Amino acid sequence: MSVAVLTTLLYIFVFLFGIVIGSFLNVCIYRIPLKESIVFPHSHCMTCGYQLRWYDLVPLFSFLFLRGRCRKCHTKLSLQYPLVEGMNGALYVIVFLANGFNVMSVIYCLLTSALIVLSIIDFRQYIIPDKVNIVILVLGIIATVVDRPQWKEHVIGFFSVSVILLIIYLVTVGRGIGGGDVKLMAVAGL
Repeated sequence: MSVAVLTTLLYIFVFLFGIVIGSFLNVCIYRIPLKESIVFPHSHCMTCGYQLRWYDLVPLFSFLFLRGRCRKCHTKLSLQYPLVEGMNGALYVIVFLANGFNVMSVIYCLLTSALIVLSIIDFRQYIIPDKVNIVILVLGIIATVVDRPQWKEHVIGFFSVSVILLIIYLVTVGRGIGGGDVKLMAVAGL
């Protein structure tokens, strides 16, 4: 097998892995603001309660096969589902293309997924859930450990923007910027 074919297969695998994670992101986007478990109950139709089977959950393809409707009640499904799945898969490929196949690319991919969840929740509800910030913080700590020679840059990144935003938050008593934004900039800077 040639290097080009092997490389292409690796990127196809990265895309497929990305869309599977993207499917899970849709669960997080819906359930985290409601303070529901992201594990139980199993995925179901929001209209009729039909519990989705494994073949209803194949990222991108199930949506296309079902023509964007629930298998049981035929309610139209949100375009968010395939868009988040496809975007996550495409961004995973871009991350690996930019950084190569290494541990930092995996961390960047997971960070990308967390930021997708955070962005959509914040866009819809104007909140930045602490659970997502904690995931980003853990990824930042792992990145700092993996990238030990650059640990000072990680620490500077943690404080540089977040301290300025914290000052704005305190001076404006939360009207100029939200507390979630301050936390996000701290953990994302790490």
